[in-house]
Amino acid sequence: MKRAVVMGGSYGGLFAARVLSDHFEDVVVVEPDVIGDDGLGRRVPQRHQLHALLSMGHTQLERWFPGITGELVEAGARLGEGDDVQFYLDGRLKAPVAGARMLGATRPFLESRLRRRVAAVEGVRFSRAQATDLVLREGRVVGVTTTVPGTDGRTGEGETLDAEFVVDAMGRNSPLEDWLVRHGWSKAPVDRMRVDLGYATAAFRRGDELGSTVIAHSSPGPAGDYRPTLTEPGALAAVEGDRWSVVLAGYADHRPGSDREEFLRRMRRCVAPIRTVAEGCEMLGEVRTYRFVESRRRVHSRLSRFPGGLAVVGDALASVNPVYGQGLTLAALQANALGAYLRSTSSPRVPSWDYFRLAEAVVDGAWQLSTAADLAQPHVTGPYPRGYRAQKWVADRLTEASVRDAEVNARYMRVVNMELPPKALTDVRFLARAARVLLSG
Repeated sequence: MKRAVVMGGSYGGLFAARVLSDHFEDVVVVEPDVIGDDGLGRRVPQRHQLHALLSMGHTQLERWFPGITGELVEAGARLGEGDDVQFYLDGRLKAPVAGARMLGATRPFLESRLRRRVAAVEGVRFSRAQATDLVLREGRVVGVTTTVPGTDGRTGEGETLDAEFVVDAMGRNSPLEDWLVRHGWSKAPVDRMRVDLGYATAAFRRGDELGSTVIAHSSPGPAGDYRPTLTEPGALAAVEGDRWSVVLAGYADHRPGSDREEFLRRMRRCVAPIRTVAEGCEMLGEVRTYRFVESRRRVHSRLSRFPGGLAVVGDALASVNPVYGQGLTLAALQANALGAYLRSTSSPRVPSWDYFRLAEAVVDGAWQLSTAADLAQPHVTGPYPRGYRAQKWVADRLTEASVRDAEVNARYMRVVNMELPPKALTDVRFLARAARVLLSG
């Protein structure tokens, strides 16, 4: 196949480009921003926030870019395993999960290395341009129109890129749906859940105050009615440049602000690792805030017609509550789905129904986990799934058992890390063990 175009050089776009390179002679990544070697320059409002790469996300990163973990660690990232990765629930430290690995790095650092690897793939090239529309003919996408951003803020002439396949990786506010409507197609149905989350990230100078700790994550649970009554929710990661990256989160009126002293006060109400950093480490730079209003997913499989030769990845497909750290891993798994689809389809020019079914199955797992947890917040008003109260009661009991028992926690965390689907928590033997743990006191 001749050419594929990826609209957007996001994390999901980079993964998609790597996957497409196995199937197309020419893969063009259209990205309007000037991105430096440090990964900075992309106009993504949450780029400075702490991002988590779950265990499954790390597995997919190494699968598609073999050896990249070693490159990242050599350049300053930290790799955590076993006791290096700590999860707290209601202030209590959970048992470590054998085999789990998490990477400590900032998003610009990770994306910059990923971009270099993608740029080195034969047949992949980057075009500094802004995608402005699709070219459609006989019910399928045959190209992308672009303009070139000028240094004066104006846009100059662009070009039309012919393409047999196009991927939208333009993020949460992608204009793709509006383009499709303009060409006579319908918008994909959207599921929404308003969560009104705010979070803030700050960097600190890192020494040996926490030993080998790479990740520490704390969240409220059943004992505190999922509210910040026992401890403040937050996380830290050891990242490149001998720094700690610390994020604090809160809903509605409890959203964190940008005031440095208030940020430190909230850190001192967190679990021990975060308190230690607040009390003994120098804050570097400012506190950066971000607000996430609603989770959102577009469900293309509910459409009756869709242009051929077109797929959607990343936040353009689904954007879920970032407090659960699923975004980067979801993007990688969607790229996996794209690869499986391209290996099995007779032609990329037909509607990508099989891709959307695969990708939406992955999204559905993340959506179930995140929205079920969000519904425990008093300000979140639904929609509630059928049987929600019974489901919540069971989920609360499993969560409690995961704090007490290492075997229960191992499976629980494999679901959280997207290594297993949520239905893995309904296994009869697993439920029986959790019940025995709870009954033993």
